[in-house]
Amino acid sequence: MQINVKGHQVEVTAALRDYAAGKFERVTRVFDQLHDVTVVLGIEKLLHKAEVTMQLSGKTLHADATAPDMYAAIDVLVDKVDTLLRKHKEKLTDHHADAVRATRYS
Repeated sequence: MQINVKGHQVEVTAALRDYAAGKFERVTRVFDQLHDVTVVLGIEKLLHKAEVTMQLSGKTLHADATAPDMYAAIDVLVDKVDTLLRKHKEKLTDHHADAVRATRYS
């Protein structure tokens, strides 16, 4: 997995880059089939905005979050991404009980 952290009209410091990369490394515990993660940090008027675009196998997920502080925006974004990935993983899981019973007792 490759994590790219970019800035939109804002300079991305090493501390912000490390913080965002560390938070998104934690997301791999939920779903480890991420190919590419692009995080864009920016400022709109008084709010700090963080956006992410993730390439999964066959699907692209996008989320964004705003907060008065950049670190808080990254935290909110990671929570949203965690929810999105859990929902995506749940959709991939087959919940048909007949197939599960057939494989258990075969």
